[in-house]
Amino acid sequence: MISGARRHDRPFALDEAITILARTPGIVDTLLRGLPPAWVRADEGDETWSPLDVVGHLTHADRTNWLPRLRTILESGETVSFSAFDRFASIEESGRRSLADLLDEFARVRVKSVDALTRLRLSTADLDRRGQHPAFGVVTLRQLIATWVTHDFDHLMQITRVLGRQYSAEVGPWRAYLRVVKDPRG
Repeated sequence: MISGARRHDRPFALDEAITILARTPGIVDTLLRGLPPAWVRADEGDETWSPLDVVGHLTHADRTNWLPRLRTILESGETVSFSAFDRFASIEESGRRSLADLLDEFARVRVKSVDALTRLRLSTADLDRRGQHPAFGVVTLRQLIATWVTHDFDHLMQITRVLGRQYSAEVGPWRAYLRVVKDPRG
């Protein structure tokens, strides 16, 4: 570390979460729009996702995962388990669409999601409400929204990693200093 203390595990703040969720489509758009198709369709090997796939997945998750699960917690608490989420449902469809179309759709869907989340005016007590995840068991609304934010960051990292690795063979000796192109196993 160059300077300063590490900061991990910030306490959850709904207003911060909403700000981050609102920014993700613009960040993804800036990273990807206008790049050659070979860049946005590149992946890291068998059964991995391209940046284009990630955009489709983020849109699908907004439609079928985050808000439906949030509503399940608010309406039913732990009495009703969340519906299963198919993380791969959007991949085939995404491959048949243009990047511009997917980016525009993600932006539209996320605006609606953020608006719906904001209109709920969730209280601290609401954030402590509990739901039933089909694999993890009991989870809180706070955990669900924090995961939504972190899920965005996870996929932003994935997109930049796939893009950065396009020149892995071309960076020469600088490879030693570029984590994005290093083999994580060694």
